[in-house]
Amino acid sequence: MTKITRRMLGASAVALLFAGSFAAAQAPQVVRVRATIDSISGPILSVKSRDGAMMKVELAPNAPVSEIVKASLSDIKEGSYIAITAMPQPDGSQKALAIYIFPPGVHPGEGFHPWDYSPNSTMTNATVANEVSSVDGKILNVKYAGGEKKIIVPPDCVIVNSRKASAGDLKPGQKIFIFAAKKQPDGTLQAPNIAFGDYGVWR
Repeated sequence: MTKITRRMLGASAVALLFAGSFAAAQAPQVVRVRATIDSISGPILSVKSRDGAMMKVELAPNAPVSEIVKASLSDIKEGSYIAITAMPQPDGSQKALAIYIFPPGVHPGEGFHPWDYSPNSTMTNATVANEVSSVDGKILNVKYAGGEKKIIVPPDCVIVNSRKASAGDLKPGQKIFIFAAKKQPDGTLQAPNIAFGDYGVWR
């Protein structure tokens, strides 16, 4: 390989590196939104976040809208796919704050990772392997690709699922949650989907 060829290859690698960095820099920032609807004007929602900040949210065309509704522990079966907001316990288990039951056949984001509901909270998306009773409530043993967790479900755990709704169902005063809102250059947020409800929606 000649010196000129090596220089050309090196320059190409640097160009690709900068191109990748530029693309990453141009990608919209993605944020989670927990807020209450203040007013609605067409696809634009004026919302107040849980820390009091006002934001403008534009609902993307044909964005899925879901209403979060109360469910019960009896709705969780072996084989159910669930999302668990929890707090780590000294023995390595997770104490559930809230559980969302996904519809049959829906399995997004399998795994275990930190969550932003409260400091040190976690999120586990996994399939229920089995459940047992304990003095602290139910214990769910759940499995996901690469791991498994023991989930303690206390009596005060918030358990929810969802039903399909539409943008016309959104009203001022409702609590909303947007999993991945895209921050636009003008500071507004674009919502590719939105969930609303009065029970457990912010978890």
